Amino acid sequence: MSELFTKLPVKTGKGDRWPVPFGLPSLESLQRDIDRLFENFGGGSWSLPMRRTFGLEPLLRGDVSWGNVPAVDIVERDKAFEITAEIPGMEEKDVELKVSSGVLTIKGEKSEEKEEKEKDYYLSERRYGAFERSFRIPDEVDTDKIEATFKKGVLTVTMPKKPEAQKPEKKITVKAA
Repeated sequence: MSELFTKLPVKTGKGDRWPVPFGLPSLESLQRDIDRLFENFGGGSWSLPMRRTFGLEPLLRGDVSWGNVPAVDIVERDKAFEITAEIPGMEEKDVELKVSSGVLTIKGEKSEEKEEKEKDYYLSERRYGAFERSFRIPDEVDTDKIEATFKKGVLTVTMPKKPEAQKPEKKITVKAA
C-alpha cells in the first residue's frame, strides 16, 4: 500500500515565521491596523449629528470611562432640544442638574447597602456609583425655561428654543440667470 501522506520539512528555532503570500499583510501588520483603528475611533473626519452643538468630542476620543456614564439620546425638535438619559436604579433625589456658563451638567450618585444575618452566615454588600455628564448648550436655547422630568429610571431634560430660533423655514425661490 502506498503512503498517502507527504512529509514536509519543519523549521525550528528563534525567528522562524510563517511564510506570507505576496500581497497579503502579516498578522502583526493586521493587529497594528486594528489597534490603530480602535485608538483613533472618533477622531476622523466623519460627523455625528449635533456633535459640535452639544460638545461631544471628548466622549468620542475616549476621555470618559463608559462604565460610569449613562446612555444619552439628544433630539432636536421644532421648539426645543431634548436630552434623555437612562439611569436605572436611581430616583430623582439622586440626580442633580446645573446650568452654568452655557454648560448643562447632569450628576448622579447612588449608594446601596445590603446586610443579611442568619444563623450560619453573615452577608454584607455595598455598592457605590457616581457619574457626571456635561453638555454645551446651544445659543438658541432659552436657559431660563429648561425643565427636567424623571420617570422609571429615565431623565428627560427639555431645553426650549428662544422665539427667534423657532421661526418657520423660509423658502427661497431660485431664479434663472
